[in-house]
Amino acid sequence: MPSVFETAPAASAIPIVFVTKATWEAVSGELAAEGRQFALANGFAAKPGKYLALPAADGRIAQVLFGLEDGSAASRDLFRPGALPGLLPPGLYRFANAPHDLRLATLAFALGSYRFGRYRKADAPDVRLVPSEGIDAADIQRMADATALARDLINTPSNDMGPEELAQAAQTLAARFGASFNCITGDELVRQNFPLIHAVGMASPRAPRLIDFSWGDPAHPKVTLVGKGVCFDTGGLDLKPSSGMLIMKKDMGGAANVLALAQMVMDAKLKLRLRVLIPAVENAVAGNAFRPLDIFKSRKGVTVEIGNTDAEGRLVLADALALACEEKPDLLVDLGTLTGAARVALGPDLPPFYTNDERLAGDVARCAKGENDPLWRMPLWPPYDSWLDSKTADINNAPPGGLAGSIICALFLQRFVTEATRWLHVDIYGWTPSAKPARPEGGECQAARAIYKLLSERYG
Repeated sequence: MPSVFETAPAASAIPIVFVTKATWEAVSGELAAEGRQFALANGFAAKPGKYLALPAADGRIAQVLFGLEDGSAASRDLFRPGALPGLLPPGLYRFANAPHDLRLATLAFALGSYRFGRYRKADAPDVRLVPSEGIDAADIQRMADATALARDLINTPSNDMGPEELAQAAQTLAARFGASFNCITGDELVRQNFPLIHAVGMASPRAPRLIDFSWGDPAHPKVTLVGKGVCFDTGGLDLKPSSGMLIMKKDMGGAANVLALAQMVMDAKLKLRLRVLIPAVENAVAGNAFRPLDIFKSRKGVTVEIGNTDAEGRLVLADALALACEEKPDLLVDLGTLTGAARVALGPDLPPFYTNDERLAGDVARCAKGENDPLWRMPLWPPYDSWLDSKTADINNAPPGGLAGSIICALFLQRFVTEATRWLHVDIYGWTPSAKPARPEGGECQAARAIYKLLSERYG
């Protein structure tokens, strides 16, 4: 997305003054009499999210007032300034005072400038911001650009974002940063021992594939990112109802967010050896679709009984995780839009994450909070591991019962991760159901900024 930041003298930019109910009396007391009367006449009372442009004597905007929560509020939306690009008239602005968190407010302003306009005109707001002193505008723009990539990929409907198009997007990104790119397609997946990826995607006329690219100095620590790339999920023969299928174009949200994270890493030139693996498939219905109670031998050699064809994301991730572990990365991260159970437990805005590494868990939680990219740790609960048992295979992908669905999925994936590998699994939603400041309705970038912060600290 075009940069929203502009380097210019502060005096040339319209000031945005953040106010709360507690500070409004003091702020209004400093306004010129005309401005104070204008605010009074318009009923401005510093309610969170309310804004008012005060006129200058020549009719231009003298300054903007924008309401935030009081410091004593039960909760504060640190991204509330992200509503400003959709409210402000065209122009150049600056923050005249500090909001609750200056860096996050600046990031929110950039994220709130995003518009998806591939299929109908959606002019991006013509508002620009002079960054405050001490703000790393380049890093914020890096995160905003990557977020826009993830949102664009998820928002694109499946007729234009199948496995081939997802591979093309990954190849374009790899080429931009000089990464080596490879893609295994169709029946070649069977010949190269990726049977689960092939099984999930074989019913679609759009061939399944495994996207694989690498970047960085091979001598640096290895970090591998794995993203679920189910470009549309009908549920397979365990067919979803129409309501459950409606936004399944977002089922490649894990892949989109992995690509966003990879873009941040490569653009920041972090000192790591990056590998990106994306199993890209369409879970379709046809005469050759995989069936309930079918059994497949995975890349790792573990035999998998199909308890439900709608639990396909963990299948394609299993083969990719097994491949990732073969080169023993320093850190292995997978992202996927995997379970409705995670949404029931935590809702759309708070993805659960899983790891057995206590230091990693603490760092992830801290970075998630610091970046306003919320994540919540859930347990890899060993007593539930036996629930995956099958009478006819080594493991069942979706055992009966339906309890602890997100944990069961994580335990399934753990079976394909080498025990010594430092591993982080995140069950994202990848979608904002209704618009919020800095977060428009539609495809969303989740967990990528938090993990980028983590990687920056460890490998910066």
